[in-house]
Amino acid sequence: MRNSRQAGLPNIRQRFAEIFGGEPVAVVRAPGRVNLIGEHTDYNDGYVLPVAIDRSVLVAGAPRDDRQVVIYALDFGESVEFSLDDVRHDQAKTWSNYQRGVAYFLEERGIKLPGLNAVVTGDVPIGSGLSSSAAVEVSMAYTWQALTGFKLSGVELALLCQRAENEFVGMNCGIMDQFVSALGQRDHALLIDCRSLHYQPVPLPAEAAVVVADTMKRRGLLDSEYNTRRQECEEGVRILQRYLPEARSLRDISAAQFVEYKAQLSEKVRKHCRHVIYENERVLRGVAALRAGDLDAFGWLMNESHSSLRNDYEVSCPELDIMVKAAWRVDGVYGSRMTGAGFGGCTVSLVAEEAIEDFQIQVAAAYEEATGIVPQIYVCRAEDGVAVS
Repeated sequence: MRNSRQAGLPNIRQRFAEIFGGEPVAVVRAPGRVNLIGEHTDYNDGYVLPVAIDRSVLVAGAPRDDRQVVIYALDFGESVEFSLDDVRHDQAKTWSNYQRGVAYFLEERGIKLPGLNAVVTGDVPIGSGLSSSAAVEVSMAYTWQALTGFKLSGVELALLCQRAENEFVGMNCGIMDQFVSALGQRDHALLIDCRSLHYQPVPLPAEAAVVVADTMKRRGLLDSEYNTRRQECEEGVRILQRYLPEARSLRDISAAQFVEYKAQLSEKVRKHCRHVIYENERVLRGVAALRAGDLDAFGWLMNESHSSLRNDYEVSCPELDIMVKAAWRVDGVYGSRMTGAGFGGCTVSLVAEEAIEDFQIQVAAAYEEATGIVPQIYVCRAEDGVAVS
């Protein structure tokens, strides 16, 4: 973020010099993200409306004369080393698999990478639903681009990083996280069509802030039901294709068609498909509301999204529900919902500027009283995507 960048850059440059005995050639920043609305729609070819936030992953890097990659993770106090001629999954230091996957797919693309000395740090909370993994992938890919000079567009960079997470790490995420980390725009959300990859910046209202509240409950997505949800959505499409043969994904099924054929689905698959189909509609209505300056309408859609994620998609948890309900009780909150894959992590709220202090006090107090846990609350600003800092 703007103040984080000022505080983090001198430190990462200094630490690089201490660890590797020289100055980094490039320092790259890639932002985390928060999704305003459109949850679990991206891997269903749907619509999403994320924001690149002012919490980032920083990579300080310098090329080597050989093919070795040495990465020091400041936040873990650990280093790892591997050869670009033999990039393998690391079962012990799993945090390095995101960087390894990026290296693997850049090389597979035919880009001959130099070895690399790198220091990595960041202030995107890990496991919070703010997509620290995508920020790591995008920052690492862009570091090699900055050092080597190959040219990938923002879309190409995002797709390559998604492959690293899908096929190397083993997490079947959609394209949203990497996309907005690469292509985010300051003071705007990004409407992304996850099928065509067309995107449009959507101005955010100056009179309201995006506030992220971290429940402090962490979840490992690989151990969660994320991949199961994706399989159930695909099952729903296969069944509904008997009646709607033109449908390639849930994005192609309208609410009216779903009502007509939903009885063909099992109860669990029906509920999960219903969330995705109606969530796509909420995204498009939400964009129209923002463009019209109707924050009340947008906030109502955020609230409806949370209820659907809790009741239909079944990816909320008590901590997220407590946090959202506390936000709903604060005057000046337009809307609040869980964000990210679920099962823990963060909520996102749209809050009138004059109500931010009340939100911080009241939501923190209510959450701590209910759970005994002190939450972290961040007032976020929409930032640009990946860049050399």
